[in-house]
Amino acid sequence: MKKSDDEYAFVKALRMSGGVGANSYSANSLLQRRVLSMAKPVLVTNTEEMMMNLNFPNYIKVAELGCSSGQNTFLAISEIINTINVLCQNSNQNPPEIDCCLNDLPENDFNTTFKFVPFFNKEIMMTNQASCFVYGAPGSFYSRLFSRNSLHFIHSSYALHWLSKVPENLENNKENVYISNSSPQSAYKAYLNQFQRDFSMFLTLRSEEIVSNGRMVLTFIGRNTLNSDQFYRDCCHVWTLLSKSLGDLVFEGLVSKPKLDAFNMPFYDPNEQELKEVIQNEGSF
Repeated sequence: MKKSDDEYAFVKALRMSGGVGANSYSANSLLQRRVLSMAKPVLVTNTEEMMMNLNFPNYIKVAELGCSSGQNTFLAISEIINTINVLCQNSNQNPPEIDCCLNDLPENDFNTTFKFVPFFNKEIMMTNQASCFVYGAPGSFYSRLFSRNSLHFIHSSYALHWLSKVPENLENNKENVYISNSSPQSAYKAYLNQFQRDFSMFLTLRSEEIVSNGRMVLTFIGRNTLNSDQFYRDCCHVWTLLSKSLGDLVFEGLVSKPKLDAFNMPFYDPNEQELKEVIQNEGSF
């Protein structure tokens, strides 16, 4: 295996638990479903603006980035299609044909997701006039996924806090799998730098794929801007608990300490200012 391949091997292997069993993502994604519900007004508004700004096109291509597996995959797409259908009816316009492209890493359980497509199509046919066609688009959203100027609407929920790789220079972040109060300043900077590179690349790539006047709605984990402490993580206590649990396994001799010290999550929760700086510096949106 090449060094470059080995560097990304861990992140490429990351995926939500497949299937529909008790331990699957499909059965344990209520929080993500609630987030989708909370973001619904933003999704509806941007869908309507996209349709009107594009003068009610007869064809729409939608991309769902980081779709994972299970029924949650279709919640946002259903809302987009319903919004388009209602708007077309109220505006006396013919509904467009819609291509829906589901994206995640190749290791994602697309089989489980596609098993829900017939139910999704049946529901769409019962409630909408628009024709919808569902496709898979495996690959990292930190790479080009679609041809230039081909997407009208891009949606991603609960995915962009995952980085393309584990940041470098985390050797001193011992006994932590992420940033904590005991982390050195260098760990925070390493994670921030990796997020800045990744999100900037994401925006650049999507700017090449989306049409003029298209829309993009992104929802991902962030931290409270009101707290100026760089190490404060109000939404990521799970990583602290994981670090402590792994520490207990080291104490019991079940895991070696060097393995714990070398293990870090490819994750970052930006605050509002950090997010704005990347968007402004990248300049495409």
